[in-house]
Formats: sequence, structure tokens, C-alpha cells
Amino acid sequence: MAVLNKIRQRSLFLILIIALALFSFVLADLFKNSDALTSKSQNIVATINGKDITREDFLQKVEALQRQMGPNATNTQVMNRVWEQEVRQAVMETQYEELGISVEKDQMRDLLKTSLATSPEFLNEAGVFDENKLNEYIANLKETSAAAYESWVNYEKQVAANALQQNYFNLVKAGLTGTLAEGELEHKLEGNKVDIKYVQVAFSSIPDSTVTVSKSDISNYIKEHKKQYEVEASRDIRFVQFNEVASIEDENAIKTELETYLNGRFVDETGRKDTIVAFSKVKNNEDYINHTATSDLKFDERFIFKSELPTAAADSIYNLEEGEVYGPYKDNGYFKISKLIAAKQIPDSAKVRHILIPFRGAQSAAPDVTQTEAEAKTTADSLLIILKSNRSKFPEFVTQFSSDQGSVENEGRYDWHPYNTMVPEFNDFEFNGNVGDLGVVKTIFGFHIIEIEGQKDKSKAVKVGTIARKIEPSEATSDKVFRDASNFEINAGKGDFEALAQENSYVVRPVNGIKILDESIPGVGNQRPIVRWAFEEEAEVGDIKRFSIPGGYVIAQLVAKHKEGLMSVEDATVTVLPIIRKEKKAKIIRDRVSASSLDDLAAAENTSVRSATGINMKNPTISGAGREPLVVGAAFGLNEGETSRLIDGANGVYMVQVTKVTPAVELDNYQAAANRVEQQKASVVNTKLYNALKEAANIEDNRAKTQIQ
Repeated sequence: MAVLNKIRQRSLFLILIIALALFSFVLADLFKNSDALTSKSQNIVATINGKDITREDFLQKVEALQRQMGPNATNTQVMNRVWEQEVRQAVMETQYEELGISVEKDQMRDLLKTSLATSPEFLNEAGVFDENKLNEYIANLKETSAAAYESWVNYEKQVAANALQQNYFNLVKAGLTGTLAEGELEHKLEGNKVDIKYVQVAFSSIPDSTVTVSKSDISNYIKEHKKQYEVEASRDIRFVQFNEVASIEDENAIKTELETYLNGRFVDETGRKDTIVAFSKVKNNEDYINHTATSDLKFDERFIFKSELPTAAADSIYNLEEGEVYGPYKDNGYFKISKLIAAKQIPDSAKVRHILIPFRGAQSAAPDVTQTEAEAKTTADSLLIILKSNRSKFPEFVTQFSSDQGSVENEGRYDWHPYNTMVPEFNDFEFNGNVGDLGVVKTIFGFHIIEIEGQKDKSKAVKVGTIARKIEPSEATSDKVFRDASNFEINAGKGDFEALAQENSYVVRPVNGIKILDESIPGVGNQRPIVRWAFEEEAEVGDIKRFSIPGGYVIAQLVAKHKEGLMSVEDATVTVLPIIRKEKKAKIIRDRVSASSLDDLAAAENTSVRSATGINMKNPTISGAGREPLVVGAAFGLNEGETSRLIDGANGVYMVQVTKVTPAVELDNYQAAANRVEQQKASVVNTKLYNALKEAANIEDNRAKTQIQ
């Protein structure tokens, strides 16, 4: 009891001690994670010209775009698309704010009117855009669907953004003019011409092996040209890939199983009861294929032409008698046996016109469709009765009732198209019927009133039933691949990655220069996990890790970590070496040349004096030497008859003598040339302006830090 009293008496002291301990713990963690003190919140994806893009807003846009782009677009592709959109918007908004330009309410209405001028839902009876209908549409969206209204708001924002950008570009273009002085210069660059004689001492005349370029030479060049050789942080890896591929034994087992259905199986001397009727004997082919044989490809009851059969087996299958079976054969990753079920003559193309009556819930039905399925069927049947007695009303009914906007403008007509182009029910009606047939057909889109207007080129088509087995590795094969990959991972961690791979005849694939936001690994495809691992702070050069990939495994080793900054001498050598080598060759040539005339230089260098005529500054090319802007520029600085000193060019060292100067024809007025200059300036605005603004912008990219990639 006395102890408890002492604790109560000193409770304030204890609370203070605990508080200080907690504070020191938090403070230590902050110093350990310096980013928490010095970096922006992990919730900021980027800061562009002072404007923050939050993680929440960014990911919402990613989610919306992912739905729009569909499942085939990878998450990284979608994120990169959103990133580019966000950067562009932020960069351009900076310009709009500085200039004070915006889209006001009246202009927005005009923009929407222009954008929606051909949308049927906003046109009145006279076919003219009706603003009241637009207002009703927006009000209805706001009341009935928050998601749809949000999409509309985003659409308006996009229309406004496009208009602002166009206004900005037009302002820039308006400030770009071609003066008469620029016009005169343009005319003279094209029209002033010189004829020259020259001697070229080609760099190729000095063997590369005689010119020494040291690492320090390359390093100094990089430092002198920093902007050209700045690089992002990157990683180098190498990997061995283990693929789960069906073995010969696996393939033979699959073929043996298919042969059971080919030949049938009956009760044998052991008393087995699992009788299987031969494929050729069955009557209900769909049930046999889908359920008895449980084919990996389901039964397709369509007739097909020979060109649609598997290429390797087309002749064999096409020439079967009804009921005969062919196989097993390999096709597109499957082993198959195929049975010719039926054959008949079918047109290879047809021409039809139709009226589509949708119903609520039908695929692609517009939100304003209110008819139930039964009501839509009644409408279609009523129209059919009228059309059977008066087909001239077809175009009128198309305009009034059809929801298929793709064919309305053509009186509901789909011109000549191949077999199996349309959905199955539509296809069956137009190709199984006769020219002139008129009827109602239900599809996933609604009820179609179809008239067959033409058929041509009938030929043999076949209905084929196929039992297919995907060629996949067996469990035993997959287990072996896993063991091989695991053993390599363990042993490579103990020894030499490259040597161990060679010892086991595995192919080592190097991948250099991986960036932090890269997605694909050559030869493996989309593998963000490998990229993330390579850039983890804990990952050290030499580390090895196994990754699961579709159909196998990758054992990867981190080979090198390159910091952000200047390119390394090794990486820059491929581009810098030829430049320095040329500079050194030019010095060698200059040091050994004492000639002051073309003839003396040609004799000393065992070459010849050549001529070139009609050279101009607009296209600085010398006949026999190639593009040489420095040499051509020097020639235009000489008087007629004057000889130059040695000139370092792109392909050698030159001496030039001007033999003739032909000035451009003097014009009374250079306005036409000035207009061309103005057009040239304006033409690059759309392609280069944004990139220039982006390059000048202050962009802080935190995507890697916020771990959204």
C-alpha cells in the first residue's frame, strides 16, 4: 500500500519520463529516415512549377484510365499515360495563369455547341443544335448518376483544356513573323552559290589503331560537355530464365489420351467400366466434345471455309467424308483431333440492310432506351408486317427507329461483307437464307429486321468438331523446372553466376541501363518486380533473387548500380571515342602539313584536287565529300580566287579555294521569302513548343518515392 501511495505521489514525474522516452524514440526514427525531415510528404507524386499532384488524385485518374484502356494495358503503361497528361496540364496551366487567359461560361457554351453539333440527342426537329436539350441532359445526369455526371464534368474540362491550348498556341504563332530582312537572308542562303576546288585529307587515311585515346581523355571530354552526358540512376542485371515447357514425354502422353477418343475404349479383361465411344460414332458432338472429352476448346457449331481451317491440316480435314476423324495433329499450342460433321454450299459474302430495335439492358443500348425486351419484339414484329407489304418504307423506318448509327446514314445497309463477320444469329440469317428474305432476328444488341439484298460466290463450307488439349508441361516437368531454378539460385549465391550457368549450359542474358520507372525486361516482358528489387536500398551488387514469371522463373543477379549524374567513362566510350579520335587525327594532319597551296597539299598527301560547283549555305554539302557545314561556311567567307587555311571538317581536314562566286538574284521585294520564313516558324509551334516549355519547367518527380509504380 505504501508503494502504491509513492507511485501516486510521483505520477507526474513518471508521465514526464514516459513522454520523453516516446519523444526520443520518434526523434531517432526521424533522423534514421531523413526523408521524413527533408522530403515532401509521401502523398505528393510530383511538384510541377510549384503545383503539387497528390497520390489520391493521381491514382483516381489511373483507375479511370485503366477502365477506359481495358485489361490489355499494363498498370505501368496507364500510369505513364496519366503522368504525361498531368505534366502537360500543369506546364500549360502555368502559361495560362501568367498570361491571364481562361475559358469563360459563354465561350464554353460555344465550344460545346461546336463539339456536339452532330450529336442526335442535342438536335431539335429541324436538325439544329438545341441548347435546352443540352441543359436537360446535364441536369438529368446530375440527378440520376453521380459517376456519369463526373464523366461529363471531365469531358467539359477536356474541351476547355483543348481550347486554352489552341488559344495559347495561336497567341505564340501570332507573335512569330518573318521580317523583310529575314526574307532577304533566306533568299541569299538559298541563292548565293560558290564553286570551289578543294583537297580533303580524310580521317580514314590514318588507321584507328595508331591513335591512342585514354580514359582521362574521355573523362575530360565528358566534363567539358556535361549537359550531353547527364544520366539518370540506373541498374545493370543479368539473368537466367527457366521455362516450363512440355517435354517430349508430356506431348506423347497428350497424344495418347487423344487417341483414346479417336479409337474408343471398351470393357477389357480386367473388368474396366469406363467405356468411351469413338469420336466418329457419336451423334451428339457438342456434348461429347464439351463434356465427355472436356476439350480445352469448346464446340463451335459455325460452318467455316477451308481458309479458316488450321493451315497444316486444312487439306486433310476439308477432304474428309462426313463422320470421319483426322488427327492427332499439332496446331497453335494444342494437339487436336477433328471430325467433319457436315458440309454445305454457303455464299462467301452477302449484302443486307437492317433496322435495329434495342431494348433496355441490351448490349450498347443507349441510356435513354426504355423499351423492355417484349416491347422491342412487338415493335420489330409490327414494322416487319408493314415492310412485307411495302418495302419502300425501309429507309424511312431506319431513320425513325434504328439505333445502329453505323448504318443509318447508308439506309441501314451493310454492303458486301464476308461470312462470319456479324454476330452468329445475324450471320446465320443472312447466309443460310435466300436473297429477298425478310425477317426478325434477336441478337445481344436487340431485335434486327433484316432484308437479304444479295449473296455471291457459293462454295463448300464445313462444320468441324474438334477435341483439343493444350500442350502444357506435366506436374513432374514443372516440378523439375522449379528444382533446377532453385538449385541454380542457391549455388549461384555461393559461387560464380556466369561460370555456373556455363557449366549447366544455361543462357545468361545481360540487361544494362535499367531506369527506376522502367517496366519491361527484354526477353521477359512486363516485370516491374525485378526493376523494383534492383532499386531497393538494401539490394547490393552481387545479390541474387528468384522471380516467378508467366510459364517459369527468372534467377536475376544485380551486376552494377549507377548513380544519377555524369555518364561513366565506360558507358560514354562508344560515343566519345570517335569524336576524340577525329580531333587527334586532325591534329596529326595539321602538324605534318606545311603546304600552302592545293597542289602542294595534294602531292604531299598523295591525293588529288577535286571540284564542286553550286554550293549553297542552305544545304552545306560538298560533292565527293558529303555534308560539311564548317567547310562550306569557311568557303563563303573567302573572296573569289582566295585559298583557305586548313579547315577541320566532319570527315577530314580540308583546304579550299573559291573559283567562282555567284550572288543570288536581287529581288525588288522579299515579302514572299519573308512569308515563307513566317510559315516555317509557325509550323514548328505545334511540335516543339510544348517540349520546350516542359524542358524549362521545374518538375520534381516523386513517383518512385511514393511507390505508385
